[in-house]
Amino acid sequence: MGSTEKREAGAMSGYILRGGQENITLPAAAVESLLRRGEGDAALLYLALQRFGRGVTPEELEKVLPTMSRLRLDAAERVLQELGLLPRPQTPGPEPAAEKPVYSAEDITALLTDNEGFRLLIPQAEQQLGKKLRTADLQILAGLYDDLGLPADVIYLLLCHCVDRARAQWGEGRRPTMRQVEKEGYHWAQLGLFDQDSAAAYLRTWSRRRQKMGAYMKAMQLPDRPPVEAESRYITDWMDMGFPPETVAMAYERTVFYKKDMNWRYLNGILRRWHENGWHTPQQVEKGEERKSAPAQSGGQSGQQGGAEQNAWMRRYIKR
Repeated sequence: MGSTEKREAGAMSGYILRGGQENITLPAAAVESLLRRGEGDAALLYLALQRFGRGVTPEELEKVLPTMSRLRLDAAERVLQELGLLPRPQTPGPEPAAEKPVYSAEDITALLTDNEGFRLLIPQAEQQLGKKLRTADLQILAGLYDDLGLPADVIYLLLCHCVDRARAQWGEGRRPTMRQVEKEGYHWAQLGLFDQDSAAAYLRTWSRRRQKMGAYMKAMQLPDRPPVEAESRYITDWMDMGFPPETVAMAYERTVFYKKDMNWRYLNGILRRWHENGWHTPQQVEKGEERKSAPAQSGGQSGQQGGAEQNAWMRRYIKR
């Protein structure tokens, strides 16, 4: 959890001393983002980081949050990163294939013999995927079940979810590969989806977001199609930060004006800056920019300085 060691400038607040007691103040924009997201672990982690007021180690966090496992802490950290309340790590984590153990034919036979849940999962998986599972497929399922610790009923929900996504992305009759199922399974494990209730809640949230994706694609004047994975990540981040499609449309217009074409990174940089300013609706953006532009109009020097600062901010976010 290296990214908890350094906090984003402006993302955390300080203390107010009253009667010898430390009272923590929270930025309103951060509280609104956490309430909209509805992730209890992320809210607890944010409060813990506020209380420390400095960089902390995972071991320190585990002491003040004893009911949260390391996996749940990592998942909560990623939520704070998505909300812009923590910086993202500079280097990505290892791919699942670099971490997973290799299951031999004997290992799989032992799992089928000793674990009824895993044994019953196989025909259900074959039905969902529309094929007879090969040894390589069984090895992936064994890794999800035995190594990651996903229960058989959760893996079944995972398979159904991946099949639904493939159908929506590529059309009726298309099925996901087992590598795609494995990748999504690692994502579920990182989110802490180890029981039916949490997995079902995640799927409901995912379904609501998918229904809204079209409005965001339309706001950017993109074709009427499901977004690809990279596009979905951007749009999901914007939803998590609290931007409606109308605000994304404003950022899109500015992107095209300055870049002469659609540029996802540039548009994302605009929205991240607005998020740090607490501007999420078109009205908030307009009013906020009016307040910022008023001092600049009183003198050319300050106006040039403001433009330079704006360009510096944009370069910072585009590099992310």
